[in-house]
Amino acid sequence: MVVASLTLGGLVGVVLSGGFLWWEVGRYATPQVPVTVFDERKVLAAYTVGLFVGVPVAAAYVLLTAAFANAALPGAAILLGGIVVGTEVAQRLLVRSRYWGASAAVPFYAVSLRAGMGGILALAAAATYLGAVRVPTATGLSAALLSAVALLTLEVAGGLLSLRPASGASRGAGGPWVGGLFGVVAFVLLGLGPAAGTAGAIAAPIIVLLGSILAYRGRRGMLDDVPAPSVSGGSTASDRPLAYGRTPPPALPPEPEDP
Repeated sequence: MVVASLTLGGLVGVVLSGGFLWWEVGRYATPQVPVTVFDERKVLAAYTVGLFVGVPVAAAYVLLTAAFANAALPGAAILLGGIVVGTEVAQRLLVRSRYWGASAAVPFYAVSLRAGMGGILALAAAATYLGAVRVPTATGLSAALLSAVALLTLEVAGGLLSLRPASGASRGAGGPWVGGLFGVVAFVLLGLGPAAGTAGAIAAPIIVLLGSILAYRGRRGMLDDVPAPSVSGGSTASDRPLAYGRTPPPALPPEPEDP
């Protein structure tokens, strides 16, 4: 039996998370750069793991929003702790694993993991709204879609915030405590927003989205700093990615002159 709300919610999650990988992570793969700076198989594997890990996290998020709506603050605190701690533990295990962690490209794998988790959270946000109403309204759909986008964005931003910058890098403080605190604030805002009515349901995800974008842009240089596999040290100007899909074609070699 096909459940329409889950089907549409899954479409939202796949489009958002898959689109993020294609556009943002894809900027660092050929032909956008001379040499792909990460292992594509590991990116897809991390994304797949994120999808599975995201299932219990999304279930806890749905319960969290219900707890906030019913003013069940002790239950909300427990659920919030489970979401944040579970997310940080999953990323910690990934960056310390021999498969993903033994590489300079670990920021890409951490972001891919969190993109998978964000996709499932986006599915939960969209499916919860669609399953609760008979006739969706423009305001309700807007709030649900904004929440879905905000959840994905806060996850990928939190993925970079939870990584410690390389020694000597000027990326600001980072680590599980930083990423966890960011997640706590973002999830509390998303949970409390609907309690303020329609305005809060719209404003809360917008605030989380803007904050996540700023946090991600502030840490995005961690991806730029990953060297190409054949390059020792940092990346050079020629390795920097251009806008996705806009890499100019390679120049053709000059034709030999006639004797």
